[in-house]
Amino acid sequence: QLQLVESGGGLVQPGGSLRLSCESSGFTLDYYVIAWFRQAPGKEREEVSCISSVGSSTNYADSVKGRFTISRDNAKNSVYLQMNSLKPEDTAVYYCAAERRAAYSCSGNANHYVYWGQGTQVTVSS
Repeated sequence: QLQLVESGGGLVQPGGSLRLSCESSGFTLDYYVIAWFRQAPGKEREEVSCISSVGSSTNYADSVKGRFTISRDNAKNSVYLQMNSLKPEDTAVYYCAAERRAAYSCSGNANHYVYWGQGTQVTVSS
């Protein structure tokens, strides 16, 4: 069974940090573009960041640039999202998603991604 499993969410105070992990099960991530999306209550899902399958090129939403860092470790079949300087508006359920495509770039279009994790809750509050 092909799965993505997120972990690392939780409650953190504004200005704090969290590291989310996305691990694949049943397949390796070597040829997959990976993205993180988030969805807050009452809001549409939005792309946070993505990383290409070749060369590890990255993209970030303007709202998280300079604060979040995406990385991958194919040997561990994992992708990470380091989130620093967290703000209350970062509160959301965070999902990782995978698209099998050998590419030097990545897309924020959710329709491109076939595999999705179940999500992990991130709450930023004092």
